[in-house]
Amino acid sequence: MEFGLYTFGDVGRNPLTGELVGPSQRLRNLVEEIALADEAGLDVFGLGEHHRPDYAVSAPAVVLAAAAMRTKQIKLASAVTVLSSDDPVRVFQQFATLDGLSEGRAEIIAGRGSFIESFPLFGYDLDDYDTLFAEKLAMLMQINEGEKLTWPGGQHTPEVAGRGVYPRPHQEHLAIWIAVGGTPQSVVRAGSLGLPLAVAVIGGEPARFQPFFKLYDQAVEREGHDRSKLRTSLNVHGFVGATSQEAADTFYAPQAEVMNRIGRERGWGPTNRAQFDLSRGPKGALFVGSPAEVTDKILAMHEILGFDRFVIQMAIGVIEHRTLLKAIELFATKVAPEVRKALA
Repeated sequence: MEFGLYTFGDVGRNPLTGELVGPSQRLRNLVEEIALADEAGLDVFGLGEHHRPDYAVSAPAVVLAAAAMRTKQIKLASAVTVLSSDDPVRVFQQFATLDGLSEGRAEIIAGRGSFIESFPLFGYDLDDYDTLFAEKLAMLMQINEGEKLTWPGGQHTPEVAGRGVYPRPHQEHLAIWIAVGGTPQSVVRAGSLGLPLAVAVIGGEPARFQPFFKLYDQAVEREGHDRSKLRTSLNVHGFVGATSQEAADTFYAPQAEVMNRIGRERGWGPTNRAQFDLSRGPKGALFVGSPAEVTDKILAMHEILGFDRFVIQMAIGVIEHRTLLKAIELFATKVAPEVRKALA
């Protein structure tokens, strides 16, 4: 079992302290958080790509490269790379560079993205949402296979006739994951291509994603891939505090501010503390509580879903840096070891 963290680098005002955190401060804090996660023994740290004023990370590979110089063991991943609106050659080059700097710790977690700002920003049509991703993923996978790229071109990519793509990664091949939200077709695509799967649970009951993991296994088997070499990850929202009350009180206000802001854009109703407390119950989507509570919930979900990587987004909204460092330490030293021990 691998354990990790991911974040988008939220900026703005901390609703609990009133502190205003800008992009420069958040990015420097972020490198320190990744360094602590490495020192404390976590396995992976992921950064999401966004092109909005409320997030500092639009270029995950750049921030991860800074973290590579401060870390020794932890895997450094995107979470996610919005491949549909990017150039597969440049994505590969950026993460191959990161892989060299980190001596083989880079991962690309590719997805279609839950926000749409990158599409008009880079001149893409949202009507091509799925075909963009499918074509660019195929190109990225081919680049990953060998030094010389021969690509016939397509609706969204140019022809490439036997050109080298450099640098090559420190690893033989870059690790490329597929991240999915609520789309079964994306799960099947990952399994059919023989790529590891990251399932993001944002709301509802995590147990309802059990059919996704079964669909993935079926697709892997149908295409003849070796399932023992493929990983599955459960990616969730949550927070670890010294006590259940501390965790809930720290996490609720920043998380609610973010969810309500996004909800106003998408037409969701406002959240409230009662809904939040229900969501952090045994069957809810939020993994918020004391180390023992979060440990028990991970083990319960593992029994249902069978994932072998658990990644938690604790920095949702602006949370005080010192508080977040303590939460990372608790997750790494109290939760992860207990889950590993129980599973062993």
